[in-house]
Amino acid sequence: MTSTQPLPALYAGALSAASRAENLPTIDDETQELLRSSLSDLKQVNSRVTALALFSANDTLEDISTRDLVYLTVPFVLAEVENRTRFTEPGERMINLSQVQNHLKTFVSNLAYLGVVSEAEHTLHTQLPSIKDAAKRREAKIQQYKAERDLRARIEAVRKRRRQRPVSGGSSNVLDLALSLLPPTSRSSAENSDDETETEDILREATLLLLKLCYVQACSQLESVEQELELLRSAPPPPSHPPPLANEQHEKAKEEVSWKLERTPHVNVEGPLLDPNGKPLQPFTILPSGTSDRARFQAQVFRPSHRLPTMTIDEYLEVERQRGNIITGGGRQSETTLTSSEQLAMDSEMEGTAFGEMKSEEKRQKDEQWAQFKDANPRGAGNIMNRG
Repeated sequence: MTSTQPLPALYAGALSAASRAENLPTIDDETQELLRSSLSDLKQVNSRVTALALFSANDTLEDISTRDLVYLTVPFVLAEVENRTRFTEPGERMINLSQVQNHLKTFVSNLAYLGVVSEAEHTLHTQLPSIKDAAKRREAKIQQYKAERDLRARIEAVRKRRRQRPVSGGSSNVLDLALSLLPPTSRSSAENSDDETETEDILREATLLLLKLCYVQACSQLESVEQELELLRSAPPPPSHPPPLANEQHEKAKEEVSWKLERTPHVNVEGPLLDPNGKPLQPFTILPSGTSDRARFQAQVFRPSHRLPTMTIDEYLEVERQRGNIITGGGRQSETTLTSSEQLAMDSEMEGTAFGEMKSEEKRQKDEQWAQFKDANPRGAGNIMNRG
């Protein structure tokens, strides 16, 4: 059904529905309903733009009015909306991707012949598929990211000059930016636009920056669409499912062959267990059938193959310390610690105290014992090896 709304209002409704669906999961029915509504309006907008001949092959960028420039984004928005449409069959998805690819190529070619993007920008954003070296591809992606970030910053600067509020969420949504560049659709909005101090040059600059940003994203999406199409073309066909009844009978027969013994009539219980080829002739059990034997065998399962520890590491170290196998002292701490002789000398100097007198007496006795030892053992008395 053809709508009678003005072209700006119709395009604004399509952009608004697509923008609301942008932040919703694609698989939800609400998202798909918004996308179908937006896609219907976008197709009408595209038909009207073609019927009004807003753009032709003979036009240059200067020939297009500022208020019509925003309609150059229609193929790009069509590709955005159709790419998020839900499909279950691979064939339907391939047809959908082909349509998305056509819309993106139309958008890119339109900007190319109008000269919206420079030759350097065109080379920067279209060279990635031809680069095989991983390091060069990474460098090219970094340059593309920096160029896109610079475009977003310039667009936000122009929006501030136009006295527009920043985009909610802190990130520039291309659909919301295109919606903000549409001409006013009511008298009140027209009066507000007359009150603002924006000029046509600022509006044109903002539209051209938006077109360049869409161009950057379109080149990236073209590469992604081509990769997805290649995967779908090389994907194997879905397997043909057998009838449920036949499949069930096949599984049952397979289970009988794998897990059951063949029934041999008139089997002697006392006869041989295996035939000459090693095939079982009668049911048998590996373990004894007695309850006590089974419990005994079960208790022996999953036992450790090594001796478990009987004490912790701290307990073991304590036992070794008590045995005298751990040497203590030494190191830097021993350098600052006083020896027993030095401590006794310091304690004996505490005059006027009972403790000092006791230590002084202890020191005197120790010195006396040392003097007696030296008298009994003169220097050189034990050196019997070097006597002449």
